[in-house]
Amino acid sequence: MTFGADRLDPTFLRIAERYEQALEIMAMSFHIAVRRKLSGDLAVDGVSLTPREYECLEWTAQGKSAWEIGCILGITERTAAFHLENAKKKLGVRTKNQAVTLLGSSRSSIL
Repeated sequence: MTFGADRLDPTFLRIAERYEQALEIMAMSFHIAVRRKLSGDLAVDGVSLTPREYECLEWTAQGKSAWEIGCILGITERTAAFHLENAKKKLGVRTKNQAVTLLGSSRSSIL
């Protein structure tokens, strides 16, 4: 991600200078998110999850039920629930809300 231009534009330069810190934070956040997606590191709170466990947990964080997750991913509701249960066991929590909270806190600690 870059905030460059192919020609000198005084308006762009003024805006870029004015919002320099915000643009820098945006670029860093973008790079962190891309690096996380491409790295294959699917850890939550230091615990490695399988890609499917992580994916199901991400959809749960967006408020989706096991049935909805199954429809989205092309798996059965039971399989989605199975992956969520495995993720909860690995994370040492009892509820989906606790697992989602750990997911959220692990994401914010990266920034």
